[in-house]
Amino acid sequence: MLKTLAVIAVVVAVIVAGILIYATTKPDSFTVKRTASIKAPPDRIFALINDLHGWGAWSPYEKKDPDMKRTFSGANQGKGAIYEWDGNKNVGTGRMEIIEATVPRQIVIKLDFLKPFEGHNTAEFTMDPRGDNTTVTWAMYGPSSFIFKVMGMFMNMDKMIGDDFAAGLANLKAVAEK
Repeated sequence: MLKTLAVIAVVVAVIVAGILIYATTKPDSFTVKRTASIKAPPDRIFALINDLHGWGAWSPYEKKDPDMKRTFSGANQGKGAIYEWDGNKNVGTGRMEIIEATVPRQIVIKLDFLKPFEGHNTAEFTMDPRGDNTTVTWAMYGPSSFIFKVMGMFMNMDKMIGDDFAAGLANLKAVAEK
């Protein structure tokens, strides 16, 4: 019996070591990106993103915790606007700040997650006019810590975050096309 337990322990240790070693081969950065075509001018869409107070109308994260504590500071909108949140396990705790706002083409946001995992990323929205439509891209990129490399072996982070981005863009489309 003891010999069997020792064999099982060695096998488990080898599997865990293999997973950890394989995780080190994963990329040191990540990018998640989704795009939608919205039948609205870029300046209308830009305004919906540039004013963090209005994200409740379209952001999928707002719906994951309606009781989330929200704090706004800095500029009312655009560069220097800050939004901090403290929510349930679905949204965690964090802060975002618009660091670049090029009307009506691009908004860049410094995104800091504090809980449940610390992470420092960049979110970027681009609006590209195409006739009566605007192609809107929501992207997030940043470094991949070792723990995220390991987690990425068991969860498809692109799909998880990407599904939220797709839902957010669909919500943004509905609001902008009204």
